[in-house]
Amino acid sequence: MPVYLPAFCHPDPCLADTLPVQVFAALGGAIRAGRISHGAVLPSTRHAATMLGLSRASLSTAYDLLRAEGLIEMRPGCRPTARLPAVALTGSSETMLPALSQRGIAMACDPRSAGYLLPSGRLTPGMPDEAVFPADLWAQILRRQTRLRHGDESGYVGYHGAARLRAVLCARLASDRGLSISPDQILITSGTQASLSLITQLMTDPGDVVALEDPGYLGARAAFLACGARIHPVPVDEQGMQVEALPSSARLIYITPSNQFPLGGRMGLDRRLALLKKAREQGALILEDDYDSEFLWHGREIAALAAHDAATSCLYLGSASKSLLPGLRIGWMAVPKSLVEPLRAALRTAGCAANLHAQYALAELMESGHYRRHLRRISRLYHQRGQALHDALHQIPGLASVAPSGGVQMALTLTSKGQEQLCQAALAKAGYRAARLSALCLNASQEGLVIGFAALRPDDPDRIATILRDALSQAIN
Repeated sequence: MPVYLPAFCHPDPCLADTLPVQVFAALGGAIRAGRISHGAVLPSTRHAATMLGLSRASLSTAYDLLRAEGLIEMRPGCRPTARLPAVALTGSSETMLPALSQRGIAMACDPRSAGYLLPSGRLTPGMPDEAVFPADLWAQILRRQTRLRHGDESGYVGYHGAARLRAVLCARLASDRGLSISPDQILITSGTQASLSLITQLMTDPGDVVALEDPGYLGARAAFLACGARIHPVPVDEQGMQVEALPSSARLIYITPSNQFPLGGRMGLDRRLALLKKAREQGALILEDDYDSEFLWHGREIAALAAHDAATSCLYLGSASKSLLPGLRIGWMAVPKSLVEPLRAALRTAGCAANLHAQYALAELMESGHYRRHLRRISRLYHQRGQALHDALHQIPGLASVAPSGGVQMALTLTSKGQEQLCQAALAKAGYRAARLSALCLNASQEGLVIGFAALRPDDPDRIATILRDALSQAIN
């Protein structure tokens, strides 16, 4: 389609310049600035005259001036095309834009990309298996919910979440995770990352201290850095975060107590209570990311940390990303009562609400019992796949791994330094998107790999074992 000229020039017979000169100046400026791109087709003189309400002679004169300046090319039988001068071709119109703000620079910096060699690939940590998503059932429920009328919630009322889903989640968190809260304390967002960004913006000022597990989740690190917070890394052991190492100045404490990401430790009851006590004493807010509590296979089940103190010092984060798909963009927060109204207002301001029909579909999926049956099925499947990967890798010299007790990824620790990138590159060459363990560390000096196993194929364990064994042998030699 030819360029729509009225978007670039508005010739006025009352101005001093003649009409052809006005058209020449406006179109020439647009071409030089790159607003009319190089090679763009301009309308014929007859069509252009109609567009602008001028005579064809005026447009012919304007086009002749543009051609004389080398700004358009005209060939017999063809419509004119814009030509960007050689000097302009080497420049960029983006240099005219204002620079990013300091906050913008922080928000545009994504630490997650540093841990990967591939932009996408198989067995990415944290990714569920799309093949086991109940697509037909979800489509049926979603179609039914889309056809219904949902009243005021179809507009902007209840922007913080559909009442039905909040009530279903309230009952489920009480029965499965021990939380004693009301539906009003639940907010629905577009995912855990949105929840983390929202609460960090609400609760911290630039320079405030936040505590993060080391190694720990890069999504939390990204949210904290984007708000200008100062991250204090806290070491972890087989039971997760070491409470005694927490800084007294921390305003927020981010933890994954049910299945520490990425190493997999589970925080025991004594340490949970010690953490809650310390948070109360120093007035800190705990952010409990219960990201894959549906997949815990070993040991006695422990209630969520927020079950011990959802009223004052603990905020619970969950989502449908691991149990269903990240692409659904549905997450939730169970928050202390004092934060309900501020967070509702902040969520509306940020505009990170979840799709209404998807919320109702998830509520029906949970109410019907299909969700729980789906969880049982994929939990068994993920358990088998995680164990298969561990069995294939745990006897490789130079590599240490612990059988996963839950989750959808497994951490492998390299016993010798300097081999991490070589192993990651070997896996990337085969299409596997493993993350470098060192990229998840701040102070901890650990090297290794984090590999997802939810979408593991039968031949993957032996193939990955061969790749890593060969890479480690090459490093030694």
